[in-house]
Amino acid sequence: MFEIFQYGFMQNAFIAAVLVSVACGIVGTYVVVKKVVSISGAISHAAFGGIGLGYLVGINPIVAAIPFSILSAISIGLINERVKISEDTAIGILWSVGMGLGVIFINLSPQYAPDLFSYLFGNILTVPRSDLILMLILDLIILFIVFLFYREFMAISFDEEFSKVVGVPAESMYILLLCLVALSVVVLIKVVGVILVIALLSIPAAINIQYTNNIKKIMIFSVILGIFLNILGLWLSFIFDLASGATIVLVLGITFAISTLLKKYW
Repeated sequence: MFEIFQYGFMQNAFIAAVLVSVACGIVGTYVVVKKVVSISGAISHAAFGGIGLGYLVGINPIVAAIPFSILSAISIGLINERVKISEDTAIGILWSVGMGLGVIFINLSPQYAPDLFSYLFGNILTVPRSDLILMLILDLIILFIVFLFYREFMAISFDEEFSKVVGVPAESMYILLLCLVALSVVVLIKVVGVILVIALLSIPAAINIQYTNNIKKIMIFSVILGIFLNILGLWLSFIFDLASGATIVLVLGITFAISTLLKKYW
């Protein structure tokens, strides 16, 4: 198994697997506990608009996706809190508009988009060193914000109404949490793509939440489990010549199914 890591692109892929596991383990815990998985999906698809904008203006699509994703997160947070439409309607609007903008921007772009497929479905084997640095920076930002507002995030995740009563700025914290989801989406895009981001963001935490209700333990175990399953999926995709992002997601899904059965019958 370990001989495959003698290749430079596999070393980059290994580092990327570790970095994305940090983001999905920490933020994914809040996503599952707060039950905002569908909102995370909307933000990830809206991020495609930023990828298309990157192609249009000639910059790194991942860099362009950062402000686009954050703006989408803030928009859906404000719509959910202040506009009198249902949450699923807001999700559907953001989901479709973001994807639509991405397609339009790419059509308007004078250059060909050779790696567009990897942004949709991911390809961890093509992650360059520059994207690894960006992933690391985003991970550090996520860790810093969670460390700073850990109690506030925990309060709104379990009981938002009570958190308002005790003085927690629930709306601001909720929007900030969605911004963390947006940053996590950007970290995950090159690994599993826009389409499959939800799986990596939710499955590790969903597995661990079956065994403990302690937020810190869920985060730690989700990061560790994410690293193991991402590397396993990476190795299987390399051995059997399969799409890396899809293989990683299938490994996660199978592990969740096995964990659920074990929890139910043991």
